[in-house]
Amino acid sequence: MNKIILTAAAAGVVAAFAAGYQVANWQNDSHALTAERAAQQAIDASMQRESKIAAHVEARLGELQANERVIDRGIIREIQKPIYQRVCLEPSVISLLNHAATGTQPEATEPNAALP
Repeated sequence: MNKIILTAAAAGVVAAFAAGYQVANWQNDSHALTAERAAQQAIDASMQRESKIAAHVEARLGELQANERVIDRGIIREIQKPIYQRVCLEPSVISLLNHAATGTQPEATEPNAALP
């Protein structure tokens, strides 16, 4: 008789634990569902508010398009050749390089007249 009572008591404890676990799951699901519904209501409220704003803006833009003026002007394109004004080497240096490339002697670098 003692074994039957112990087995029944153990089964009762296991059943109570399982029932408590299930009730805790139901409570957690209830809280999650409440939070999800609150978030969905907030989303719906913001969507309605934004839809009203968008409808108002669209109506105002519809009124403004009647006052719109189109000014069409031709496009004028001017193409110019680039003019390089930056000189890296002086003309005398370029002449010296050209003479070196051809292998000829440059003109005399001595002045013709005596300096004062």
